[in-house]
Amino acid sequence: MSIPRLSADPGRLLVALLIAGTLAFGVWGWLAGWHVGIDSAVYRSGALTFLHGNPLYSIQRLTDLPPWIALPFTYPPAAALLFVPLAALPAGLAWALISTASVISLAVVVYVCLRPARWLLIAGVTVAALALEPVWKTFSLGQVNLILLALIVVDVLLRPRWSGVLVGIAAAVKLTPLIFVAYLFVVGRWRDGLRALGTFVALQALMFALTPSDAVTYWTQAAFDPGRVGGVAWAFNQSFNGLLYRASHAASWSAEVALLVAAVLAVPAVWLVRRWHRRGEELAALLVTAFLGLLASPISWSHHWVWVVPLIALLIAKRRWVWAVLTAAFFASGVLMAVPRGENAELGWTVGQSIIGNAYVIAAVLGIVGLTVRELRLRYPD
Repeated sequence: MSIPRLSADPGRLLVALLIAGTLAFGVWGWLAGWHVGIDSAVYRSGALTFLHGNPLYSIQRLTDLPPWIALPFTYPPAAALLFVPLAALPAGLAWALISTASVISLAVVVYVCLRPARWLLIAGVTVAALALEPVWKTFSLGQVNLILLALIVVDVLLRPRWSGVLVGIAAAVKLTPLIFVAYLFVVGRWRDGLRALGTFVALQALMFALTPSDAVTYWTQAAFDPGRVGGVAWAFNQSFNGLLYRASHAASWSAEVALLVAAVLAVPAVWLVRRWHRRGEELAALLVTAFLGLLASPISWSHHWVWVVPLIALLIAKRRWVWAVLTAAFFASGVLMAVPRGENAELGWTVGQSIIGNAYVIAAVLGIVGLTVRELRLRYPD
């Protein structure tokens, strides 16, 4: 059987050019000494710190961290192990490779969510997604959000024979994907859920064996300190915790109330997830889970909201063109940049500024509540 030439499909060619162009651009940035990829540099330095046997969470400065970066390692110990391949690379080249992997991951997510769409549409959506604030910020920071997104989407939607393992790996890098372990149990995929949980636990247990002091420090201190991740009040923290912390002027009770609000919203969200899963709408059910997780997490930076990509893909697949365009425009608008931010300026927002500055949170809540009302009307018509 002959293999079709890449040039025969302009969509595939466009994706291939985008991947190659990203790698070339990243290498150029590395050679030019650009100060980009703050988070990718932290990933690499965390791996080097682990390899050198230095403490990950109590050290003054991570090993070989570029001088223009002053950030701690905020991820679980297993993340340092999984980032070890980056240790052999210069910081700038690590950013280039993570960016290239992120473009590949972005195309994979769009492909899985739009299949069996034509490659030209897949390529067009992939390129257009680069304009979304969560996406381009992920690239500029050298974050792994898109890579983790692809792991979860492939694992949950394609259901490989070892389904659950990729979700467990994603949760070992950042704790927030643990909500997808819960998702697997909620929808009745018990074996997949157990594999996901087992993978996560096994990786953590391995770190207790390799670096027990780091593992103990993380699970007794660092994991429960949102302040290590960054300022809770910062405008780009789009979570219930961020909203209430800002609205209450940094009240000590805001985190507890945020968890309570998330628990209340979880009731209709779980109902939607189970209903849509039974109806075969697994991507929709997965998206509700993802946005609930973003709202409930103590810190959900705006670049964590890359789940807007499969949301737009779902709207396109359902031919909800107006909603797809409006959603894309909203997340490409940079609305969060239209308010005062930094140095606790968020604590002095007016009502109008609070609406703008919590735009992602408000949109997600309205989406979950609105869809719940719609489904209730379908189930219990007048």
